[in-house]
Parts: sequence; structure tokens; C-alpha cells
Amino acid sequence: MNTVSAYIHKHLRFNVFVGLVDAALFGVGWGFSSFGTIIPLFVSQMTDSAILIGLIPAIHAVGWQLPQLFTANQVARLRRYKPMVLLMTIHERLPFMGLALAAWLLPVWGAKVVLPFTFLMLIWQGLGSGFTANPWQSMIAKIIPAEARGSFFGVQAAVANITISGTAVIAGYLLDLFDSPLDYVLCFGIASIGYWLSMAVLSLTREPEDNEKIIPEHTSPVWQGLVEILRRDRNFAAFMLVRILYQFATMGFAFYIVYGLRRFDMGPVIAGYLTAALTISQTIANAGMGWLGDRVGHRAMLIVGMLAVVVSSLVAWVAPSVNWLYLVFIAAALANVAYWTIGMAITVEFGSEAERPLYIGMSNTFVAPFTIAAPIVGGWIADSFGYQSTFLVSALGGMVVTLLMIFLVKDPRKAAR
Repeated sequence: MNTVSAYIHKHLRFNVFVGLVDAALFGVGWGFSSFGTIIPLFVSQMTDSAILIGLIPAIHAVGWQLPQLFTANQVARLRRYKPMVLLMTIHERLPFMGLALAAWLLPVWGAKVVLPFTFLMLIWQGLGSGFTANPWQSMIAKIIPAEARGSFFGVQAAVANITISGTAVIAGYLLDLFDSPLDYVLCFGIASIGYWLSMAVLSLTREPEDNEKIIPEHTSPVWQGLVEILRRDRNFAAFMLVRILYQFATMGFAFYIVYGLRRFDMGPVIAGYLTAALTISQTIANAGMGWLGDRVGHRAMLIVGMLAVVVSSLVAWVAPSVNWLYLVFIAAALANVAYWTIGMAITVEFGSEAERPLYIGMSNTFVAPFTIAAPIVGGWIADSFGYQSTFLVSALGGMVVTLLMIFLVKDPRKAAR
């Protein structure tokens, strides 16, 4: 066992504890500023456009995905990832203070000024998370042994979802009890406190400097490396195709809350309970699917998630009452866990240690244009033919990606043997 491995095993329990506390506090922030409920409700005060509302979670997702490939070479040359993580993560937390300011100024400045400002904050936040993502994932892959990563990602996400589920209900009551602008000012203000406390805990992570890591004097252009990987690793290329099409399969998810508001006259308290149902389901799914993925393979868990896309979309399509949306959100939770948590766990299993930042970057940056295109397509379908048509198209997309995953993508751990 070399020096770095010895340090990692010595501080493993401490780092796991730090990661879980960080997740819990981040979940507090997320529950009060959810991209699936709270922010769409805030934006729906300023616009009726389904396309703009659908772009809210897409902007966050694209912001997370787009920068990762462009930071890959820089990240690959780092001996310690934490300094870059802490510098970049400021930019995924500070914009929530801007959202609190936007909510406070909405009665004064009006929607014509505050709506563009809100989207500017969302773009800043999304890009901040994206510049943080590659070094953060690389740091986690470094300090958590390979045989435990799926479980760690799953339990960490589960802990976050526990706090999200509680704070989402509280946020729903705040929106119901207080008039504007105080309702959203309180939500975004409390969210900011949670995010900054989370960062303080994250800074306690113990990561060794890897002086044994071989860093070449000159690096090849990033595009040259990725073309070579896609040519050589056909299994990863098929995985990328599935990730791209997955965006269109889940494009209906962004419209569930607004659909509930307009079709069933749903109030903010019910919206809070639906968010809680989503996060509680994600809590269970994260822990269970992460644990199972470490044992039976993360590919199997991805297939389960893709089948959940079909179920969620079909139930939304036929739902006769607001109560059916609980099943819609529970199935969506399985699909979200499959894409995000299991997606991170399986991505770091492709390729070698030296190529990992490139694989992480490609698996996200290549998907980014389609992440932004999917809700635009979904919003156009909703505006033109109704939300239920969007849900039906999503269900058909879910069937396609399930079949592609079954027949084209192999488990990277087994393929590498």
C-alpha cells in the first residue's frame, strides 16, 4: 500500500462523515430552493411560458454538464483537488442570495426586469456547479475506494434527500403563510444559509497530495483525447448515446408541478408534499440502488431507472386526479437516481485512472446541448398540444432508451475483465 492509499484508508471514516454532513446541509438549501418546485413556482408568477418554466431544471443540468470536459485537462494535472473545488463552489452558492434579492425587488421592478435577472442567476449557479463538478467527482473517486463508491454516492444522496423532504414541506407552508415578496425571500434566504454551512463542512475534507502521480510535461488537446477514447471504447460511446436520448425521455418531468397547478388547481402545500414524496423516494432509492449497484452492477440499476421513466410518464398522461401525481413523482425519483447517482458511479468505472477526468467530462459535456434542447421540445409540445402530449412522448422515449441500454451497453466492470 503506497503513501496516498494509506492516508486515504486512515481518514476514510472521517471523510465519509464529512461527506454526509455536507450533503445534509446542502439538502437544507436545496429543499428551500428546489429547481423542480420552488423556483418554477416563483417564475410562474412572472410568466405563463411552458418553455421558460421547463428551462429552469435544464439550465441547472446544462450548467453542471457543460464545463466538465473543458476542465478535464486542468483537473487531470492536479495533485490535490480540494482547493479547486472550494474556489469553484462559491459560484454555485452565491447566486441563491441573488434569487432572494430578485424576490424582494419583484414588486418594485416588475417581471420585465426581475425575470431576466432570475435567469441570469440560474445560469451563473448552473455554471458554478459545472466548474465544481469534475474536481469534486475526481476528489471523491480519490478518497473513496472503488468498491464503496456506489454506496457512498447513494447514501450521501439519501442523506441530502432526507433534509430536502423535510425542508420542502416547510417551504410549502412558508409560501402559504406569507405574502409576496416575503415568502420567496425567506425561502431563498434560508437556502443560502444551508449552502454556505455545507461549504464550510466540505472544506474539512482530508485529501492527501499525490506526489506519486505522474503528470506529463505537455498535454494533448482535449479534443484529440476524447476522439481517441470514443473510437477505442465502443461501449462508452453506446453509453453516451443512451445518456443523450435520456434527456428527451425525461423532458416531461420539468412540467409536473405546473401541470398539477393548472389541471388540478393544486396549492403550494400540496406542491411541498409532492416534493417531499419525490425526495423521500429518492432517499430510499439512492441508498438501495447504490448498494445494489456495487453488488450486481450499476448497469442493472440504470435499466430499472429507465423503466421508471416509462411508468412516471404514462401515469402523468392518464392521471385523473392530483393524488395520482404522488405515483408520478415516486417513479420520477427512481429515474432521477438512476441518471444522477448511478450515472456518476458507473461513469468513473470506464477507462483508466489517468483518463478518468476525460470520461467524466465527456459523459456530461456532450449531453449538455441535448439537456437544454429537450425541455424546449417538451415545452413546444406542451404549448402546442398540451402537457399530456409531452408526457406521452416522454414515455415512448423511455421505452427506446431502455431497449438501447439492454442491447447496446455492457457493464464496464465486466467488460474491462
